[in-house]
Amino acid sequence: MYAQVTTVAFDGIEARAVEVQVQIASGLPAFTIVGLPDKAVAESRERVRGALTAIGLALPPKRITVNLAPADLPKEGSHYDLPIALGLMAAAGAFPPDALEAYCVVGGLPAAIAANALEKGLICPESCGSEAAWASEDMAILAPGNILALVNHFKGLQTLERPEPKVRERAKNLPDLAELRGQESARRALEIAAAGGHNLLMVGPPGAGKSMLAQRLPSILPPLEPEELLEVSMIHSLAGELSGGRIGRERPFRAPHHSASMAALVGGGTRPRPGEVALAHLGVLFLDELPEFTPQVLDALRQPLESGETVIARANHRIAYPSRVQLVTAMNPCRCGRAGEPGFACRQGKNCMERYQSRISGPLLDRIDLQIEVPAVSATDLMARSGGEPSAAVRERVTVARARQLERYRGLGAEGVRCNSDTSGDLLEAVAATDDAGAQLLRQAADSLRLTARGYHRTLKVARTLADLDGEESVRRNHVAEALSYRGETLRRQAAA
Repeated sequence: MYAQVTTVAFDGIEARAVEVQVQIASGLPAFTIVGLPDKAVAESRERVRGALTAIGLALPPKRITVNLAPADLPKEGSHYDLPIALGLMAAAGAFPPDALEAYCVVGGLPAAIAANALEKGLICPESCGSEAAWASEDMAILAPGNILALVNHFKGLQTLERPEPKVRERAKNLPDLAELRGQESARRALEIAAAGGHNLLMVGPPGAGKSMLAQRLPSILPPLEPEELLEVSMIHSLAGELSGGRIGRERPFRAPHHSASMAALVGGGTRPRPGEVALAHLGVLFLDELPEFTPQVLDALRQPLESGETVIARANHRIAYPSRVQLVTAMNPCRCGRAGEPGFACRQGKNCMERYQSRISGPLLDRIDLQIEVPAVSATDLMARSGGEPSAAVRERVTVARARQLERYRGLGAEGVRCNSDTSGDLLEAVAATDDAGAQLLRQAADSLRLTARGYHRTLKVARTLADLDGEESVRRNHVAEALSYRGETLRRQAAA
């Protein structure tokens, strides 16, 4: 007796087809799983045996062999339980073996997309049905609540309806910029960062409002585009973070604690999983108290920020997760938090600021487009009866600027480029060419500020965003000047003071 079931193995967000080949033959009773299974897959023998016994189907006292092909691909996780169980049932004659030929058996959105590419339907647990339904409108999907329901469906005793895709409602009562007092220059920088997807560093004393500003960034970001929605949801599905299979259009906002390990931030572990930087794909990664993170962990972000993907390499395989994030960071000027204030004498000595800020490497700082000082809020601002401009008004300007960028890069055929922060090389030179006055100013500033090549290009990106916010086709001198003001080496000026 023989049956074959198609499932998938996950390689990052990619899914590779795996054939579960089940044979029940004469011989001494045994249950063997081969094909590079890990501990969780090997233990599925007992889980499957218990599940089948619970529905009144005992395994025959024969030699059972389950082969997971291809044999050289490592098989990890408990998601092989269902295809193994169905393969056993088909081989034992519980339903016709050919009933499974047209389906891929596994759960989750990445598996559904892989099944659609294989031109097969999908059999998945009921909890995964809603997210799997997003893969294709035409794909057949069966999401039974239990194995008996699936058996009855194949026998014609009941009909399983195709699950409907569910949308997670946008969070209400998001923190609003109108709740802030003062900090007009920081609000401006936040709007620019949102409009172009730029990285942002805020430096200021405790209580200045740095964390409040970052927490209000999601309220001014545009929703995910349809193609972006699937990318983000696939990663969150792998991490098990799609609540009830519902997909939302809001951009991710991840804020890990400064005690986060390397594996937690960039991904990894014995069974590699996406880290915070991958879970923030096409959204915001907020690192509060930046110097309190381990320097080695922070420097691990340099490659994802540059390439837009996180690569986890092991001796026998390599996994890549898309990680195109907007990095937003906040920090105090020193451990005491009040360095630079008139009349303040640091308790740690004159080198406190230098030691504290040296925990952040120069190459990481060079990848941050906007570096601003956030001063303490005055009593006059705090006593004001109303705050500043609400998030809705700012979001409208940001959405218009983002739409302008998306239209531009689609018109140029720039695949994968959605906003100004994604541009590089010849494309950046083409879209961010400045007028003569702007070029002269940029040339002078590059020499006086000793901008690196990366710093030069990131200044151009910010200038292009400023022009988009102004609704102008070309980058002018005033855009270059404002962009340079955000590359003014904030930390170096404070140290010199």
